[in-house]
Amino acid sequence: MSEIAKFFAEVARNVEGLKADPDLLPFSRMWLRAVGAHGYSYNFTWWGRPIIQLPQDILAMQELILRIQPDVIVETGVAHGGSLVFSASMLELLGGDRTAIGIDIDIRSHNRAALEEHPMRRRMHLVEGSSIDPAVVTEVHRLVAGKRALVFLDSNHTHEHVLAELRAYAPLVDEGSYVVVFDTLIEDLPESFSVGRPWGPGNNPKTAVLAYLRECDRFVVNDDIDAKLQLSVAPSGYLRCVKNASASGPAA
Repeated sequence: MSEIAKFFAEVARNVEGLKADPDLLPFSRMWLRAVGAHGYSYNFTWWGRPIIQLPQDILAMQELILRIQPDVIVETGVAHGGSLVFSASMLELLGGDRTAIGIDIDIRSHNRAALEEHPMRRRMHLVEGSSIDPAVVTEVHRLVAGKRALVFLDSNHTHEHVLAELRAYAPLVDEGSYVVVFDTLIEDLPESFSVGRPWGPGNNPKTAVLAYLRECDRFVVNDDIDAKLQLSVAPSGYLRCVKNASASGPAA
């Protein structure tokens, strides 16, 4: 066995140990609740742009991108653009004709200007509009047609919206690739974390994921990623595609 094979075998054993430890998940949730009160996920940037993600999830996305080698990454939710810049920079490392598509209902002028001036601009394609607007969905499907896709969902976090996004964009993903649904953690946090928001416990990305998995057998939760990360905004949100779609195009 090669040294790198030994390394990954050890990682697999570590992950199984993490899964079997009943004390870790409660500690992880306590830590996330504590740091969440201080805006922890807002403290980081990628190549100069605020990314608004936990470092653990950023590293997990990097591993997925390298493994999947997508031609295109579709992201809903742009905000300051850090996540889109991250995806674009990973695609730059892979080389070839690869693009990160960022969709947002409101791409603010200062954020658009910063992204248009960014060194990774040639790898980014912005689409302004609701991610579940049929015209936007059709346009994204046109841009992705015939390409290997990876999808990140991180916009409006209500159950209804995320479920509609899953129905719209999961068909872009083929076997072995992923849809990653962020902020499923909302379901596991106190309601006080969602005050003033249209989402909260019982109405959030995790409830949408569970509903989608009941109606679609193409995806499974990769709980190895959950166990490996421990600290994540996307528990049960790393969805691995295990079956190709029988038909292409936007979901009805």
